[in-house]
Amino acid sequence: MDRLSRQEIIKNYVSIKPFENPQQNDDTIREKVLLSPHGIGISTLAHALRSRGVHATSCSFYKDVYSYLSDVCLNLDQNPMDLRVKIRDAFFEEALETYDIFHFRFGLTFFDPDKSDLKIYSSKGKKVVAHLTGVEARLPSVARSFNNRYIQEGAWGWTEERIREHLNVLSAYIDHAIICDHELMPHVQPYFKKVHIVPYAINANPFTPKYPSPDIEPIVVHAPSNREVKGTEFILKAVERLQKEGHKFQFRLVEKIPREQAKQIYQKAAIVIDQLSIGTYANLSMEAMALGKPVICYIRDDLRSTFPPGLPIVSATPDTIYEVLKDLLNRPEDWPKLGLAGRSYVEQTHNYDKVAQKLIDVYNQL
Repeated sequence: MDRLSRQEIIKNYVSIKPFENPQQNDDTIREKVLLSPHGIGISTLAHALRSRGVHATSCSFYKDVYSYLSDVCLNLDQNPMDLRVKIRDAFFEEALETYDIFHFRFGLTFFDPDKSDLKIYSSKGKKVVAHLTGVEARLPSVARSFNNRYIQEGAWGWTEERIREHLNVLSAYIDHAIICDHELMPHVQPYFKKVHIVPYAINANPFTPKYPSPDIEPIVVHAPSNREVKGTEFILKAVERLQKEGHKFQFRLVEKIPREQAKQIYQKAAIVIDQLSIGTYANLSMEAMALGKPVICYIRDDLRSTFPPGLPIVSATPDTIYEVLKDLLNRPEDWPKLGLAGRSYVEQTHNYDKVAQKLIDVYNQL
């Protein structure tokens, strides 16, 4: 193994999809961009950037539920620890020679947890941006200052102490951070010189809308990635209470099933319930809106006006989910209207072209 070259290690252990980089034009940037280390976001953003002529590559470090969407997967979790280090180092060296901009989602880098690679980018003249999306930047004490008592302390293992340490290390080397909406601004702004808002990106074209019919028994769907964060306990209690009271609807709890199968379930839904604790929305809400479904998700009152006009999400908290779901179930004539509004909102706010241009604007400031 020691005699294997960098190229041989990458060839033997790294999964690389064949894809054609776009022809760059005068309207875009010349720098090459690497987005990592995991999640659906890096792939959608890379596709969005390529649609604007940017040489962009998404790279997942591990083989997880979303890694099949990435252009590159290092498969680190598929190999023993000593080999993981060799694979990571080989690809890192290759990336330093290939890419000009390193775009790290969740603030995670090649050399976590110490993030010692951040010093190297600076010495090599590389540009770096930290893209923060949730628990890795959301400070419970700050959330409580905005009267959000629903945030779960220590979600996904991120304690307040760990989050602050994480933000301090990142901001020591990175001047620019990206967040998806205003919800994270007070959490992140004290640490970085410049914070940019770039919405989530989604390609709505593969999502064929199926607007709910008020004439058939509705299906209510909830798909928690983390039950505590999503408020699943309160949703289940509300569903049980409503069904005992005689409200006619089916309920589907979608967990640990393949993405395409889950998407088929969403398509049959009349109502999709997302999360009840954070105060903003993310991928599930966007996909449900792209499918033409009414969405219930907690949108903080003070944040509603910061989103583009027309956000049709029906807000609910753990305290109000019973009343909100009951009310929406009793308004079947509004389901198609909310579905149409959601599809329109996603097409306008989260389309590749607009999001890619916002990213390009950020990169030009690095």
